[in-house]
Amino acid sequence: MLTRKSAATAAALVAAALTLPAPAYADGRDSADTHCGLFTCQVEANDQGAGGKATSHDAGHGGGGNGGGGKKSKWSCTYKRADPQPPAGSLDWEGHKPGDGAVYEQTCSYGGDSAYDVIRMVWAAAPPKGGVDPAVLAQRAVNKMRLRGPDIGIVPKPGGKGLVGLPVWMWTAKTAEAYGPNTATASAGAVTVTATAKVDQIVWDMGDGHSVTCTTAGTPYKLSYGKQSSPDCGYRYRHSSKDEPGEKYPVTATSTWTIDWRGAGQTGQLTQTRQSQTQVSIGQLKVLN
Repeated sequence: MLTRKSAATAAALVAAALTLPAPAYADGRDSADTHCGLFTCQVEANDQGAGGKATSHDAGHGGGGNGGGGKKSKWSCTYKRADPQPPAGSLDWEGHKPGDGAVYEQTCSYGGDSAYDVIRMVWAAAPPKGGVDPAVLAQRAVNKMRLRGPDIGIVPKPGGKGLVGLPVWMWTAKTAEAYGPNTATASAGAVTVTATAKVDQIVWDMGDGHSVTCTTAGTPYKLSYGKQSSPDCGYRYRHSSKDEPGEKYPVTATSTWTIDWRGAGQTGQLTQTRQSQTQVSIGQLKVLN
């Protein structure tokens, strides 16, 4: 039985030649590492050939296993004993009878993205040892955070107009989703990973060919600041925006998130970026004689 948690079709998975790791079944054969596609399996057996090298066997028809080269599958799987167990005669028993091993729910995630989880029922003589890479759980934790681009604050405000040479102030609200810190956990079996994300810098593309890198969230502007420059994240336009589309400069803020994770005795770090956009109108200061 195969179910999908996303809108991606099985045809798309086959076209991408994705590979699912499955448990080695203890049915009298030598123990093995088995890698199964949706329709084929490749078994890397531990029995020794004449040359002292492990031999491999294919189950099913056509390509769909890992292939040569020893490439590591991007699929990571976890297992949970089905409760209740399927009735006798169910195809999930794969020809075995209740009491002869057990049927397990196998959940496989591609590249750590839980949006593409594939769930199927598999039989095994003993509880499968399949687990999940802590780095994969770290990515799942990040997916829970719903990180986004900066919550842009800027003066002159969109809809208003600034002037050439006058200070522009840029900042972002310090929310968990827009700036951090943001913490989430993800678990599989007995393994739990905790990840913490925070923004290290924001690069502001001002739309006129120049950019500003800010290592803080910036300082929100107040009327009492008058024509002062921002103390940590500001800019001054040299030309008006009259020749730009809509007579406005497009401003893009790109935040770099650093994510530290720990779990199962391991630690690691991920880096991701997010963007937000706005527009500002800049006019030319006119001097009256």
